[in-house]
Amino acid sequence: MATTTNYGWVTPDDTALVKDGAAAIRTLGSSVDTTTKALNPETTLGDLAYRSSTANVKTRLGLGTAGQVLTVNSGASAPEWATASSGGMTLISTTTLSGATTTLSSIPQTYNSLFLIITGMTANTDNQQFRCKINNTTTHSISRVDNGSAASQENQAINLAFNNTLRTNANNAWALTIDNYTSTSAFKPITFNGRYITSASADNYTFAGGAFLSNSAVTSIVFDYGGGGVTFAGGTILFYGVK
Repeated sequence: MATTTNYGWVTPDDTALVKDGAAAIRTLGSSVDTTTKALNPETTLGDLAYRSSTANVKTRLGLGTAGQVLTVNSGASAPEWATASSGGMTLISTTTLSGATTTLSSIPQTYNSLFLIITGMTANTDNQQFRCKINNTTTHSISRVDNGSAASQENQAINLAFNNTLRTNANNAWALTIDNYTSTSAFKPITFNGRYITSASADNYTFAGGAFLSNSAVTSIVFDYGGGGVTFAGGTILFYGVK
């Protein structure tokens, strides 16, 4: 009996007298069915198929879990799903600035660094220095260059705005990074920069760096003002974890 070139399906020879056409069709149909299944092993929504070590046969790769990426196994022989490695940035939360204080708490301890973007900060009155306190303490050391003038702080809250900020200017914005924040044996490097308008309607730009002087892991960040009964009228904190 003749066979097809690629899959070896059995067909009658050109010179054969087909006595039982139904049987011949059934044999060919079964071969097609078996081959089609070998080429389509998927069983569940989201499955993938890849060529196996056997020619014309594919292997099913089940759908991975949320956040996983497709990669190649350690033997470089097949694809697999794996947890994303370093370099990823995940949005932990989006928080509105409100009240006298706004706190980011229950911070996940599964990242390498924390990155915050603070935009649209407004207040109920022209206010004191806009600041944040890691673990709600004032144990920090920050070296600052503010509007071209060097300044420093020791064991204070982090003053994101060194001067009084204009309460109605929604273009005030800062970016803050805390590295090595899960460590229980070392201080945590801190950097931040931003732009804000003072109550005198003057532009101010802040570029600063320093450290959180504690061996405790960072578990919360509190935002408030330096005093004067000022409360937040608006603003958003985009809080990211960085692998």
